[in-house]
Amino acid sequence: MSSPSSPPQPRVRAPQLKGRQWLNTAGRPVSLADLRGKIVLLDFWTFCCVNCLHVLDELRPLEEKYADVLVVIGVHSPKFAHERDPVAVTAAVERYGVTHPVLDDPELDMWQQYAARAWPTLVLVDPEGYVVATMAGEGHAEGLVREIDQLIGAHEAKGTLHRGDGPYVPPEPADTTLRFPGKAVALDDGGLLVSDSARHSLVELAPDGETVRRRIGSGARGRTDGDAANARFSEPQGLLRLPAEVAAVAGYDLVVADTVNHLLRGVRTSTGEVVTVAGSGRQWRSGVDYDPHDALAVDLSSPWDLAWYDGRVIVAMAGIHQLWWFDPGTRTAGMYAGTTVESLRDGALPDVWLAQPSGLATSVDGRQLWIADSETSALRQVVDGHLRTVVGQGLFDFGQVDGAAAQALLQHPLGVCALADGSVLVADTYNGAIRRYDPATDRVTTVLDGLAEPSDVLVTADGTVWVVESAAHRVTRIAPGALSAAGATVDGARHRTVRPPLLVAPGEVTLEVVFTPAPGQKLDTSFGPATRLEVSADPPGLLRDGAGTDTGLSRRLVIDPSVPAGVLQVVAQAATCDADNEHAACHLTRQDWGVPVRVDPAGAARVPLILRGVDPADDAEA
Repeated sequence: MSSPSSPPQPRVRAPQLKGRQWLNTAGRPVSLADLRGKIVLLDFWTFCCVNCLHVLDELRPLEEKYADVLVVIGVHSPKFAHERDPVAVTAAVERYGVTHPVLDDPELDMWQQYAARAWPTLVLVDPEGYVVATMAGEGHAEGLVREIDQLIGAHEAKGTLHRGDGPYVPPEPADTTLRFPGKAVALDDGGLLVSDSARHSLVELAPDGETVRRRIGSGARGRTDGDAANARFSEPQGLLRLPAEVAAVAGYDLVVADTVNHLLRGVRTSTGEVVTVAGSGRQWRSGVDYDPHDALAVDLSSPWDLAWYDGRVIVAMAGIHQLWWFDPGTRTAGMYAGTTVESLRDGALPDVWLAQPSGLATSVDGRQLWIADSETSALRQVVDGHLRTVVGQGLFDFGQVDGAAAQALLQHPLGVCALADGSVLVADTYNGAIRRYDPATDRVTTVLDGLAEPSDVLVTADGTVWVVESAAHRVTRIAPGALSAAGATVDGARHRTVRPPLLVAPGEVTLEVVFTPAPGQKLDTSFGPATRLEVSADPPGLLRDGAGTDTGLSRRLVIDPSVPAGVLQVVAQAATCDADNEHAACHLTRQDWGVPVRVDPAGAARVPLILRGVDPADDAEA
């Protein structure tokens, strides 16, 4: 990134926007020429990625503040096969409340033209159509404010800024009882309580699964405690009924994972009264600490599901690839498992790797905790303080394959249910199926197929099995004999997400994370080193040297020439604060990369990753 004393860098023209379809524009295509005079922010995202969902939330205030000068364009560049389905993309845009145009990029053409290497990636384009900055990861909102303010001043002075409405056209609202429901719990009389995620509320259904008894929450997105009519949630997901003796002490019966608010909420089911029980409301950004903390003081990150295990509430903290615990009696919380590295690694807790855990269930005997680890398409199990993978190959391997568990494949599962016979049902979301794992045979079968993004599965007291069929906006009863049957054995598609590998030279290689503070900000060392870099590899033998955690954003790596290929796993963060301000606000930018590499004598001796800014080498080649 240039400094005031350095020579001006060549400006790079933003590539034209092309894709399969445009959403939120009434079907009309949008070109950069159409947007000339506007500041354009391209958001490269995919709907499986929780970090991408965080960025959607970060951008909402900017879209409102700069409505007449800023146009956000979502570029949906998928990871999973299901995310290439145009119907699924359209549904996701509604599900997550996206209020800007979205370009469907199923073959990742735009992703490659804009040199994206991570989900999410943001690219800022000025009113004349030139790329100003590239940013990966989360935490860029304040920096974008400063960048946009500078662009407004500069281009108003030049006469190249044009104010007015953008190309967004809202879709027609839908009329269904539920809208993208997330999770459900069974009630004592056979009824169900469902998180109506896209309508920001909870819905109690009668035992027929259709008749609405009542709603808890106003239906408007927000964060408000209070009675059932006035309380507000933001995309709630997981629900957990507390044991009766625990509920008596806590003062509420139900815990809700209020996902986008980064909170846990307590609900007294007799009255519908809602109270916040854990979370500050700030999104977690830094620090790994397994000690107990005041539950209302901790920062959470997209809690997605809940289970009662080991005498406390276990939280699937999807936003940072961890499990946390919450004790309603002592009103304390802390981390339980995971280091925040997004990958697949088993072992003794807490030093394991998870990848967006999104479904939890406790075995009937209480000894095992089952986990739907969505981004690794894995079914995982905690028992006796150890985590093991039962089904799943890694971050980029998925499909629909039954048979021996070691060879079976899932696709982004979100829900799990432990049965009395010891087997486990999995809501295999992106395959549209309910799968069953039987520990007695160590095999996987398909119980039910042809569903619309099932996100949870549960059993009521009378033995009825229900599926939350999220994209069909309903809960679905499984036929009574389905579980007693052997189940089908499907030998379906096997997928591996293939991104163009980076050719790296064997031997010494320099990994460099490019980060330049936003205008008016500086690196913040008030609470220790301002930057942090964690590097690992899959397989581990790819790196002879350079793995581990340190404070610099540059690292000498030694690549083993005998390992032909692998994935470099990089986690980088940078803390900044406002410059020249007595009461400076602090900000943290963070990103995880999984960089596929192939070892080649002609490969690069430098691996640049952009956290924020522009790689100087790229400028030189422009």
